[in-house]
Amino acid sequence: MSVVTVTPTGVSPSDVLAVARGTATVVLDPATIEAMETSRAIVDRIEQDGRPVYGVSTGFGALANTFVAPSRRAELQHALIRSHAAGIGAPMPREVVRAMMLLRVRSLALGHSGVRPLVAQSLVDLLNHDITPWVPEHGSLGASGDLAPLAHCALALLGEGWTLGKGGAREDASVALHRAGLAPIELAAKEGLALINGTDGMLGMLLLAIDDAAHLFTMADVTAALAIEAMLGTDRPFQPELHRIRPHPGQAVSAANIHRLLQGSGIMDSHRDDLVHAVQDAYSMRCAPQVAGAARDTLDFVTSVAARELVSVVDNPVVLPDGRVESTGNFHGAPLGFAADFLAIAAAEVGAISERRVDRLLDITRSRDLPAFLSPDAGVNSGLMIAQYTAAGIVAENRRLAAPASVDSLPTSGMQEDHVSMGWAAGRKLRTVLENLTSLLAVELLAAVRGLQLRAPLTPSPAGRAAVDVVARFAGVPGPDIFLAPALESARATVISRDLRTTIESHLGPLA
Repeated sequence: MSVVTVTPTGVSPSDVLAVARGTATVVLDPATIEAMETSRAIVDRIEQDGRPVYGVSTGFGALANTFVAPSRRAELQHALIRSHAAGIGAPMPREVVRAMMLLRVRSLALGHSGVRPLVAQSLVDLLNHDITPWVPEHGSLGASGDLAPLAHCALALLGEGWTLGKGGAREDASVALHRAGLAPIELAAKEGLALINGTDGMLGMLLLAIDDAAHLFTMADVTAALAIEAMLGTDRPFQPELHRIRPHPGQAVSAANIHRLLQGSGIMDSHRDDLVHAVQDAYSMRCAPQVAGAARDTLDFVTSVAARELVSVVDNPVVLPDGRVESTGNFHGAPLGFAADFLAIAAAEVGAISERRVDRLLDITRSRDLPAFLSPDAGVNSGLMIAQYTAAGIVAENRRLAAPASVDSLPTSGMQEDHVSMGWAAGRKLRTVLENLTSLLAVELLAAVRGLQLRAPLTPSPAGRAAVDVVARFAGVPGPDIFLAPALESARATVISRDLRTTIESHLGPLA
């Protein structure tokens, strides 16, 4: 079991993945304890001085000008958590909630939030005891950060609200804490606000999506190469010198992947000098690196945004080392919302061009002598006809989801919060687009392998042989129609898994 240490400079993307998707234990570096104690002492002095400070001695949002008496300030923090835990809908996945909790620990540990170390340690305890708060899917507008989702997490610290029980059932947080031997905590001034103000939910979803997209974009090169090989395409457009003259870095990477994947193919060799097959392939084949490469460049931009956010202080107000407590707008999720929307657009297009190759593979007029719908006995049998319908429907959904959420601000809190980022919504729909891309690549994998099988006795490339071996285990060989849904589910699992990629890389070396 690995250990993730939260330091005064935060955590890394790999730390977030290890906690969200793995079993890593979380610990606080001693230096973070000192940083939190220092900022807490500043808040305590403000309490003693009686100065009006937002969120410490005042209400919140449109109630920022309402003074709160010292005797009611702890009550203020608890009331804040209860009132802001106002989400509705199905629970967010465990991995998203755990990523969000670790990132909130990171935010507190930076020492600008004015909380006691106890508060950060209590979140760590939830993570280490695998207690996942029930966070409804609807509630955040992405400014002031992810208020409602984070409030649902914070409510569990108070022994209130719900957690995810066995099988996804809802369980009272008090029961989960008691079973783990944990006690609810009492919040002091500023601590409730510090638990909910920030971009942790948006950032958590973006970091998970970055990891998913990086793998899927490589698998998109794999399925493209398999489809091109099955359709008797040429490898000439993927030569490196043709991409050096248009120096987009992602394009060069994608082209290099596809070129390597197509080498050593008896199928390719059979028509290498045939002008009918080798002059110009369709755009969905020839331009695969231009589309997938642009998506890779988009991913690089999104990764840089997430990296900056990982070292950012996103609380409000913030406690500065010189004793000032200042209101900021750093909780606004525009950078993350824009990034999530941009990546969703890119991923949707990677899926769209994949579906075009599937359609070409199935069309007897364009597939270069493959049988209709990849069935040896088309007519009685429909082959993969309806699998392409499924892909087309998913592409249409991704086009709708690619419409940006981040331009859809709605004012709230009596016009105090009159522009919001919708970054949470952008993150949620990005996750759906990537799920859909996985399904589209699964359809292409199955169709491309069927095409390679139908080229026998010609032998495919090493990558093609590896794919045929894997897919044949659950889809068999071309013949009478089969129940396609289980085969597509298995193809989808193959795209998600690193096994096929690892096998291919054992022949070719690492794919970028």
